Amino acid sequence: MAIFALQSLAGGFLDEDLKHFNKEFDDWCVQFDNREDAELVLESLKKKEQIKIVEITPLSYPKYFFPSLQGTTYATREYNDNIICIVEPQMGADFRIAICNLKRKTVRVLSTRYKSAYSAESAFANLSFDL
Repeated sequence: MAIFALQSLAGGFLDEDLKHFNKEFDDWCVQFDNREDAELVLESLKKKEQIKIVEITPLSYPKYFFPSLQGTTYATREYNDNIICIVEPQMGADFRIAICNLKRKTVRVLSTRYKSAYSAESAFANLSFDL
């Protein structure tokens, strides 16, 4: 399961007006089900050499696939039809581990809080319970 989007070399995603770029990928950004459709639109744009086609998957951009996931995502990995993420729910808040189920489209945030990204990454790397 993947979608394709047009991204500026500076980092933003092409908006539905085909003129502006959004910093974050959201519902207003142009998206395609396949690379061929993205290439057709890219060819019609004036500054196409400054735009690239990117593939967005649940691992590369979990916030798009799981809109209820709040905060900044720092790391992801896939395990048994789940995307496991390290998230910072709000700037300056403790880090948490979230489990996003690909089949049910649900998000569960674990109760443990981590004071530093390093602590969360250690727990993330050693996560070994049955999800």
